Amino acid sequence: MRWARFRRAGSVGYGQLEGDSLKVYSGDIFEGAAPTGQTVKLAEVQLMTPCDPSKMICLWNNFHALAAKLEVAEPPEPLFLLKAPSAFTAAGTTIRRPRTYDGPVVYEGELGIVIGKRCSAVSESEAADHIFGYTCVNDVTAAKIIPKDPTFAQWTRSKSFDSFGVFGPAIATGLDPLTLSVRTILNGDERQNYPVSDMIFPPHKLVSLLSHDMTLMPGDIIACGTSIGVGSMKEPSNQVTIAIEGIGELTNTYVNE
Repeated sequence: MRWARFRRAGSVGYGQLEGDSLKVYSGDIFEGAAPTGQTVKLAEVQLMTPCDPSKMICLWNNFHALAAKLEVAEPPEPLFLLKAPSAFTAAGTTIRRPRTYDGPVVYEGELGIVIGKRCSAVSESEAADHIFGYTCVNDVTAAKIIPKDPTFAQWTRSKSFDSFGVFGPAIATGLDPLTLSVRTILNGDERQNYPVSDMIFPPHKLVSLLSHDMTLMPGDIIACGTSIGVGSMKEPSNQVTIAIEGIGELTNTYVNE
């Protein structure tokens, strides 16, 4: 199943994506949504982020290939930051350069884990029961800000500008994440294409380890980190797509104003 969240006539609902249509459901997908029997065309609705997370946890240095390229040690435990909820934005929206920033703005195509139920101190074997599904993430970053102050690496600030937390268009269930690949296409050119199986901390282990640090809530996103091919969006206007087979294509326009 591929779940989407949409707005129509001022109301917000959930539906299952099937081609260019949505089968409409009532209720919350994390609490047991029920089919209404209605179907609407995608052209008749506004797609929103497929859930409303309390937080997005973003991984750093979580792929063997990227650690080798950067010549950095692989971490013994997950390295992560939190992205502000005010940064979240959906497929089809515009990513905007902050007016206070003049450096490179970077795309990072990633797999997102979507938590399905409250999760605290679970084992790796229990993690699957707490994962609802998977989504596409573009972890947009104002890269020049991270090292700007030599006394404090500004990861959260660099990644939490409005519109920098892009995810969607859907949450896919019933997938084996280790069979997936993440592709990033910038202005028609493929810039990233890497296997999820190259993760240092794969999805179930990530959920377990992070759940011992903080309680994960339904709808929370874990952005699993990125691999080789990260780059900046330099043109006045860019189209950037994060594509994961089985989930869909997350496409947005970046405006360098």
